[in-house]
Amino acid sequence: MAATTGINHLGLAVRDLDETTTFFTEVLGWEESGRDLSYPRTAVSDGTCRLTLWQVDRSGPIAPFDRRHNVGLHHLALQVESEERLDELAVRVQGWPGVDVEFMPEVLGEGPRKHMIFTEPGGIRLELIWPGA
Repeated sequence: MAATTGINHLGLAVRDLDETTTFFTEVLGWEESGRDLSYPRTAVSDGTCRLTLWQVDRSGPIAPFDRRHNVGLHHLALQVESEERLDELAVRVQGWPGVDVEFMPEVLGEGPRKHMIFTEPGGIRLELIWPGA
């Protein structure tokens, strides 16, 4: 039996705290539930998942995460309720400034699951996935 009961929150370091917070609230419809400018950080939630977004120190060079060479987060996969919702979000994501789309919605495996992967403006690689049922 596991000694833990799930993720309380996931902390992510981002290039630009305001850009990433705005992306989650405006594009994905999440709620900002906290802000601490002394660190600085924000907290955002979709009602099920909670993220804390931490501003990296920008006083020197910032090294972007390389999923093939750095230990850490490969990507964060967020589930959507329907194929239609995935397609709607794909259009919004693709048109958002600073987003780098790796690929638009496509069938995953033998289907009917579909997913897309992109990097949001703050540098976090995200996957949106519809589980197909």
